[in-house]
Amino acid sequence: MLTRLSVAICLFTILWFPLDSFARIKLTTLPVRERVEIQLDHETTTLVEEERYVPLLRGDNQIDFAWANTSIDPDSIVFRVLEPAGDAVQVLSVSYPPNEQALVWHISAQKTAAARVRISYVLNHLSKSFSHRALTATDEQSLQWTTDVRVDNQANEAFENAQVWTGIGAPTKIDIGLNQSQQWHLTQVQSVPVEKTYTADVQTYGYLKEAQKKLSIPMHYVLHNKRDHQLGDFALPYGKVRIFQKDSQGGSAFIGEDWGAFTPLDGKLKLFLGTAQDVVVKRHIAQSEQQRVAGRLFNHKLVIKYDIENFKTQAVTLDIVENLREVRNMARGYTDRDVEWVLLDETTLGKPDAEAGDFEQLVFHLPLPPRTEDGQAKKQTVELAVLFKNEW
Repeated sequence: MLTRLSVAICLFTILWFPLDSFARIKLTTLPVRERVEIQLDHETTTLVEEERYVPLLRGDNQIDFAWANTSIDPDSIVFRVLEPAGDAVQVLSVSYPPNEQALVWHISAQKTAAARVRISYVLNHLSKSFSHRALTATDEQSLQWTTDVRVDNQANEAFENAQVWTGIGAPTKIDIGLNQSQQWHLTQVQSVPVEKTYTADVQTYGYLKEAQKKLSIPMHYVLHNKRDHQLGDFALPYGKVRIFQKDSQGGSAFIGEDWGAFTPLDGKLKLFLGTAQDVVVKRHIAQSEQQRVAGRLFNHKLVIKYDIENFKTQAVTLDIVENLREVRNMARGYTDRDVEWVLLDETTLGKPDAEAGDFEQLVFHLPLPPRTEDGQAKKQTVELAVLFKNEW
């Protein structure tokens, strides 16, 4: 084990040879670590760098580095002498004893002294995972965001006062014992703006009741990972997000959990909250007709109608999403050709959001008024009319 020290000077060698011509130091393991840094910023690889003071005799020295039962990648081990600098201490050769988990360095020293050395290696079975906690305000306009990291040590090695860097925030000094897990806060941010969305997207989320043409309407919290939203210092790592909401008594209630995707700077994080039962959207094809252009070439007119009701006590915005490639394929049969289309004046959804959509996906934002005082929803009917051109 790396943490146990046994330093033995081969007396037989010393008696037969002068110290200034040859000396052998047998280290079944190494002296106590003076410093250790664990870098967990890589997705799959853990790098450990440790510094120790190793006693060297003038002349030739042999240092044995053993790691029995410890999950070190032997091909990754690097040995460097930090002090004394220059040619005072030189590594002459390195070898692997047969049938042993060990490595032997042959080192030459100009004088008897303690050398400060750094040993780097890749360590397996020392891993990290992230988790998040979101606590939303009662009005669901902002939330408190906390990111935690958990380090699990199954590498059969203990680390005391280790400086651990996960790739996020500042390094943290902790003790990690054998077969032990440690968890701590990486960051906690107050008053992060949040947007609650309702989405009608048949291609992605399908139907709640297909026979009635009733769409599934998922709800999400959307966070923007940028500075003016109190975030944006680093990418948000992948991890489970537990979501709570403050109540009127000063406590909080658990409302759900989701897996938060890796979110780069300036990116958006969407957290699934469940399916809305009080926003009802029914979608059906109101018109589908083929218009001949020439020969086998046709245009195809398609009108999609949405009947919408909001039974909530507050106004909300509904995002209506249509993938025009999928819509065209549904109407005319599957093809991998690019879609060519024109939005017709019959459309009553307003203008699509150019930033949220692309050349084949349209995104509309439709405001929905709250229900009336007697609990009745105001029914809205809107249409998307599109002409698919040059089909055959």
